[in-house]
Amino acid sequence: MPREILDNKIKTLLGEIIILDNMVEKATLDAVKALKNQDLESARRVYEGDKQINAKRFELENDCMITIATQQPIMAGDLRLIASILEVVGELERMGDYAKGIAKVCLKIGHQPHAKPLIDIPRMAEIAVSMLHRAIDSFVNSDAETALLIPAEDDEVDYLYNQIYRDLVTVMLADPSMIDSANYLMWAAHNLERMADRVTNICERAVYVATGEMKELAPSDDETLAKNNSDL
Repeated sequence: MPREILDNKIKTLLGEIIILDNMVEKATLDAVKALKNQDLESARRVYEGDKQINAKRFELENDCMITIATQQPIMAGDLRLIASILEVVGELERMGDYAKGIAKVCLKIGHQPHAKPLIDIPRMAEIAVSMLHRAIDSFVNSDAETALLIPAEDDEVDYLYNQIYRDLVTVMLADPSMIDSANYLMWAAHNLERMADRVTNICERAVYVATGEMKELAPSDDETLAKNNSDL
């Protein structure tokens, strides 16, 4: 009976991770859509909705700790999974902060003209969210094979980010009046670039849960660039 109780509890925890992931995915896409359409009301909803993402994270962390404390004995594989759930929950909450940041960019820009048409930023969001969705699936299903493949897709996100960066620098040099707007868009693009990087962390946890091996997947060559632009 204790084994059945623990199995059910773990199943519930994994189900809650899917719910949290759906919240983050929606927040990200809604924030980017609001930015593109300069929909300030939608941006405010995303900004305020981050409180719900934070609350879900704390709820899940608390459930994990209670499970560890009350469900004994816990096998090594179970403990590995629950510890990884704690890590994944933290990653998702941070991604929710990125969505909130993009909503904040929308509110900062307001109805002022964008420094450049929003084509690449929505594409970055689509790729990052797709990566995240599949990474969570691989984690929940202990699918190491899929988890190993997803990080390579970060290269496309990095390419788009670098393209956006170059385009916006060109805009700022040509028209100094667009510096603030361009900086805000760089901030939004940077958040999406970091989101894709954090998907790799989730993939690493998926591999760890499935195989017991913790290793770095597809180390990013653009970490220095990301850090250099972290103040945007």
